[in-house]
Amino acid sequence: MKPVIPLALPDEDVVPVTLNPKGWPVPRGYANGMAARGRIIVTGGVVGWDVMGNFPEGFAAQARQCFDNIRLILAEGGALPHHIVRLTWYVTDVEEYQANLRPLGQAYRDVFGAHYPAMAVVQVVRLVETAAKIEIEATAVVAE
Repeated sequence: MKPVIPLALPDEDVVPVTLNPKGWPVPRGYANGMAARGRIIVTGGVVGWDVMGNFPEGFAAQARQCFDNIRLILAEGGALPHHIVRLTWYVTDVEEYQANLRPLGQAYRDVFGAHYPAMAVVQVVRLVETAAKIEIEATAVVAE
């Protein structure tokens, strides 16, 4: 059985568009879904360390560095932040994540702007890099 493909949405061939079923409240800070056509670019799990492998102090600072690292990786593939269709966040402490929502949101907007793709946040026991508080996987789609 073929999946149902919705009609083309405005600018779907250029930038990803958000998907929100009719009647659902508009989410804040993320999208329920995204649609895009083009070349897929994915990152591995990206942590918030600098080029020397050093982690900044604090959750929001690590997140900002993580966002910067994702932006640089995606740029290598020709993608910009508005091409991101999904972010999967792994955090070691969801309470620390929630306690840092304001500075986290500011760091996110500073790096990615007001583009909010589909996202999930998952608490994990630990990350491979023991000093890491956050690790994010990104998926972007660039129109061809």
